[in-house]
Amino acid sequence: MKSFIALSSLLAVAFAAHPAPAPYHPTPAYKPAPYHPAPSYKEDPAVYQYQYGVSDEYAGLNFGADEARDGYSTQGKYSVALPDGRIQTVTYNVDDAYSGYVADVTYSGEAKYEPYHPAPTPYKPAPVYHAAPAPYKPAPVYHAAPAPYKTCPCLQASSSLPRLIYILL
Repeated sequence: MKSFIALSSLLAVAFAAHPAPAPYHPTPAYKPAPYHPAPSYKEDPAVYQYQYGVSDEYAGLNFGADEARDGYSTQGKYSVALPDGRIQTVTYNVDDAYSGYVADVTYSGEAKYEPYHPAPTPYKPAPVYHAAPAPYKPAPVYHAAPAPYKTCPCLQASSSLPRLIYILL
């Protein structure tokens, strides 16, 4: 028994956990990046003017636009041919950055709509199918044979039984 205790003690000492060393956290050796703000540039106010237009009677195209801008003040107009034959013209202006977009929409010409004539859909009725009635034949019915009655081998009541009980008592 002493050898068992000695061996157990030796194994416990051999497999005992060694404490881990304390973590080492050195002070950072870097410096934060220096602050350099983004350079600011003076933006000149936008000044431009453009114009274009398309008028093709063969293809039915008729549209155009022109615009002029000086700083925040913008004036312009554009026109487009609508599918109903009219021409829509939008004249717009913006006086400054705070007044917003002001548009005036006008229509020239008269709307022309072609009368709608839908193409008749070809209709061919499907042939009528009449299924023949299925012949009716009732399924055979199962009639179970009556089970034979068997009496159990037990004591049969008779007129002598009460007398026998009286004698025994």
